[in-house]
Amino acid sequence: MAKKKSGGGAKGETGGRLRLVILDSHAILHRAYHALPDFSNSKGEPTGALYGLMLMLFKIVEALKPDYIIAARDLPGATHRHELFEAYKATRIKAEDELIAQLEVAPKVFEAFGIPVYEHTGFEADDVVGTIVRELSARTDIETVIATGDMDTLQLVGPRVHVFTLRKGLSDTVLYDEDRVRERYGFGPERVVDYKALRGDPSDNIPGIKGIGEKTATELIKEFGSLDDIYEALGKDPAGFAKRVKPRVVELLKGGKSDAAFSKTLATIHPNVPLSFELPKRQWHLGEHATTIMALCDQLEFKSLKERVRSAHASKGEGGEITTGSEAPHVDPAALRETALALWLLHSDVTNPSLEDILREAHTEDFEKAREAIFAELRATGRLGEVYEKIERPLIPIVDRMNATGVYVDKAHLKALSDEYGKELGVLAGKIYAHAGHEFNINSPKQLGVVLYDELKINPVKQKKTAGGARTTREEELAKLAPLHPIIDDILGYRELQKLLSTYIEKMPALIGSDGRLHAEFLQTGTTTGRMGCQNPNLQNIPIKSEYGRRIRTAFSAPKGRVLVALDYSQIELRIAAGLSGDKKLVQIFKEGGDVHAAVAAQVFNVPPELVDHEMRRRAKVINFGILYGMGVNALRTNLGASVTREEAAAYLSEYFKNFSGLARFIEHKSGGVAPRVHRDALRPPPLLRRIQIFHSGCTRAGGAHGGQRPDAGDAIRHHQTCDGRGGQPDREKRLARESGAGVADP
Repeated sequence: MAKKKSGGGAKGETGGRLRLVILDSHAILHRAYHALPDFSNSKGEPTGALYGLMLMLFKIVEALKPDYIIAARDLPGATHRHELFEAYKATRIKAEDELIAQLEVAPKVFEAFGIPVYEHTGFEADDVVGTIVRELSARTDIETVIATGDMDTLQLVGPRVHVFTLRKGLSDTVLYDEDRVRERYGFGPERVVDYKALRGDPSDNIPGIKGIGEKTATELIKEFGSLDDIYEALGKDPAGFAKRVKPRVVELLKGGKSDAAFSKTLATIHPNVPLSFELPKRQWHLGEHATTIMALCDQLEFKSLKERVRSAHASKGEGGEITTGSEAPHVDPAALRETALALWLLHSDVTNPSLEDILREAHTEDFEKAREAIFAELRATGRLGEVYEKIERPLIPIVDRMNATGVYVDKAHLKALSDEYGKELGVLAGKIYAHAGHEFNINSPKQLGVVLYDELKINPVKQKKTAGGARTTREEELAKLAPLHPIIDDILGYRELQKLLSTYIEKMPALIGSDGRLHAEFLQTGTTTGRMGCQNPNLQNIPIKSEYGRRIRTAFSAPKGRVLVALDYSQIELRIAAGLSGDKKLVQIFKEGGDVHAAVAAQVFNVPPELVDHEMRRRAKVINFGILYGMGVNALRTNLGASVTREEAAAYLSEYFKNFSGLARFIEHKSGGVAPRVHRDALRPPPLLRRIQIFHSGCTRAGGAHGGQRPDAGDAIRHHQTCDGRGGQPDREKRLARESGAGVADP
């Protein structure tokens, strides 16, 4: 049974008033989408904006302690402003498909949180918010806080109306009252629309008066007052007005009067939406909605958020919020973490196990009984218990120190890259427009398809289409068309730069802490392979394939007086493969301390070692790891690059297994007699790394499906962190960060 939270919500902090929070849902979701790295669930569906939305809701609840929460939402289609001005918001880039998909799911978030949503055809969310504010204006017992991601609603700020907005990312927020608005602009909230009337608003394509910018608009308002006051002063005493205002500005005002009046109409929030609004009959409490929130977290695969809800409220008892139907016992966080680690070792497909996962696996609602059962199973496996005691458990404090220490990030370098890449993006856009003969929205798949396939007549042999029937412009398909027209390379370059800017360069600064360091969350149980996971952000995803991407990694540096050390095992997986298979050539290469990729290149391409060039070595490296990961002919061809044909990729595999026959026989044996054939049927060679259970060997996993196999890369690296006898020193943390891909390129 849910109970009312103690303290009576916000009344103690608002002079006895009840606090209503109105969410500008689209503004918050847009901000979340652009502030956070790309997230997706196991189905490949984008979820980053939804994750950010839920994070923001938790932050609002914690910071504002609302008594009531409602949301306002934009509906698709034109509004009354579009009827007045067809070009309203026309300069905005069309929303990406990933964002649109999440906008459609967003109502489920509000439903799970028990937040009513108000909307109306033909009106924007701001108008809905303004209407609600107006209807509550007579209620002196209500304080309203508008939570948004933009500044349009600052015009609504008043004695009992505040705006809680995001300045940067999702963590840098500010609460605007009347004084805070004056501090920002130099005038009060009642003049915000006059300011926009003069200056315009590029984000909404509101024209304003051409030639008048922020500084001039501010000076005019501070000197004369409202837009009407400005023109009244100009009309009554032109000579006196001219003494106080520059001649150029006087002429701009005279010529732009109608534009200013029209812009003010567009910028003004209209509080006359025909809504049936009523204040919720019950005050809002997070605990009453925890069950539906956690169910949605399951659906969206937000395990950490689910645990946040559970741990924050499940055990509060009297005087707090109860989120489950019965009292939840207190669970020691350290015991929970150790048990989760043990469960993950037993069942690596259960990543970042939660309390619910532990209870479900042990078939009990009692944590202590579940803990006892899981550790009993762990001990019964033999060597798996040894892995827990000697490798995994000692890593817990090291991972904690890694997360707390973070890594220094050079903001100035990211800013320089942002400027440079932004200019380069403009250059590429110019080239694309030159090829096309006109400007168009490069980010629009539909417009791009028309340019490529209809206007430039770039017609592939097999035209692939999307699920909706449109001609695809996906990167992998465009890459196949590169030889047909130079515009393709420019488009691919444009997309790469744009993604680097939006995903990394522009987002990472917002995630940097006040200490100048990025505190990513390394996850000891975050992958099914045993490799260290990472999130918020995922440092393993920082690109290295192109020079553009590699330069981003140089932002991870050492502060003055420190050095950054990068250590790595040399081809650890290939060494294990050589040892397990006994392949004489591979073993000899490592015994002699040779470069395994160059040596393989010499064998596969049938050239003397001294004639192996950079490209040959690169291809050999792809082939080496392709073999380990069970890569087939088509996948190998894709990874080798567009210049390699399918026949060449098949020949490389055949030559590889001919030269390294011991490895081929080992793979055949471990795959139950399935030989690594690479003939017309393009049967994939069985994935050796799956056979040796990279990165946790079969002998250390429950059941020992592949008994007799030794621990490999992940186990070796983790073991090295915990057995060198020095106890969590910084250099060990750096090695662990390196193993997890934290901003350091492979050798």
